[in-house]
Amino acid sequence: MLLLKNKIQGYAWGSRTKIADLLGQPSPAPVPQAEMWMGAHPSAPSSVMRRGTWQPLTAWIDDDPAEILGERVVRAYGPGLPFLFKVLAVETPLSLQAHPGPEQARAGFEKEQAAGIRLDARNRNYKDRNHQPELLCAMTQFDALCGFRPARDSLRLLRALDVPDLGPYAGMIDREPGPAGLRAAFSALMTEAPKGLAAKTAEACGKLCGRDFEFDAEIDWARRLAALYPGDIGIVCALLLNLVRLEPGQAFYLPAGSLHAYLGGMGVEIMASSDNVLRGGLTPKHVDAAELLKVLDFRDGEVPVLEGEQRGPGERVFVTPATEFELSVLDLSGEKITFSSRQGPEILLCVAGNVAVRSERGEISLGRGQSAFVTDSEGPYKIEGSGRVFRAAVRAA
Repeated sequence: MLLLKNKIQGYAWGSRTKIADLLGQPSPAPVPQAEMWMGAHPSAPSSVMRRGTWQPLTAWIDDDPAEILGERVVRAYGPGLPFLFKVLAVETPLSLQAHPGPEQARAGFEKEQAAGIRLDARNRNYKDRNHQPELLCAMTQFDALCGFRPARDSLRLLRALDVPDLGPYAGMIDREPGPAGLRAAFSALMTEAPKGLAAKTAEACGKLCGRDFEFDAEIDWARRLAALYPGDIGIVCALLLNLVRLEPGQAFYLPAGSLHAYLGGMGVEIMASSDNVLRGGLTPKHVDAAELLKVLDFRDGEVPVLEGEQRGPGERVFVTPATEFELSVLDLSGEKITFSSRQGPEILLCVAGNVAVRSERGEISLGRGQSAFVTDSEGPYKIEGSGRVFRAAVRAA
């Protein structure tokens, strides 16, 4: 059970204040801070204090995977931590993106390896062989576009914009109002859209905005995206997605293949340990429309907002189909929570207050912004104090 030192990813869409404030560091930071990674992904592994020095978590796990991860986890996922845990601080919208499923990730990685594309190359899509289902839980109010809106609703929105050049795409959805029509319309937008369509759509959004239209919030975001990325076809594609607002403590789950773009807010995210991102627009980074279309899930419908299931006093757990991870929120106000039946490694992140974590082997204190790695072999432990802690674990068998 050791404290973690985590790496900060300085992407342009990040905040100069949110992560710095969480960690108690000088704010504003000199550069945007977008993500704090907690885990053992080779691109940015956390470090642990061992024998008086900071060592990569990857090296510690490599020394004895069965001891640290547990034999069940090693048998199921190999000798590596199966999940990646992050803090996200979204100041400006992320790219329109999706993540591949297991077979797509393996095939894509091997293809790019065989082609000799460097892992850090700008046109690299696949950084590893893993898929990336993910769960995001809001720490502040959090806005996102995710998953295709019910096709009939998107058809009403497109027609209300009254842009003649949008007619063919609305017609595709009208002829097959479901996944097939959405696939046809989205694919055509990504590969064949006429020059100027994004600008015309943004202008139409401006005319409708504020007129008590049923999609006021959606078209307002389209206008804001157009100001950031003028002429980007992703502005039009974003109008086909659900706009979701999470309040603090709420979450949503995105399976592999789910198109999404995080718009603003702060949250924690847990996923299968992967950094494979396929982008479709709203970014200066590499966009590979053909590869994105291979992985997208075009099923339409609303994205469920998860409140978490009460597992015991002070603990809410978010249940998802993913087997690599499970996230729970612990809210303590002086009481003690005991974890006696554990089945793998865990990461604990304190985001408010101060707590003590105790086992038969020892004790560790966590304050706001601090995190710890708990090995499988640590056995049962207790958390007590006052505050909020996120607990990232491998889902129990």
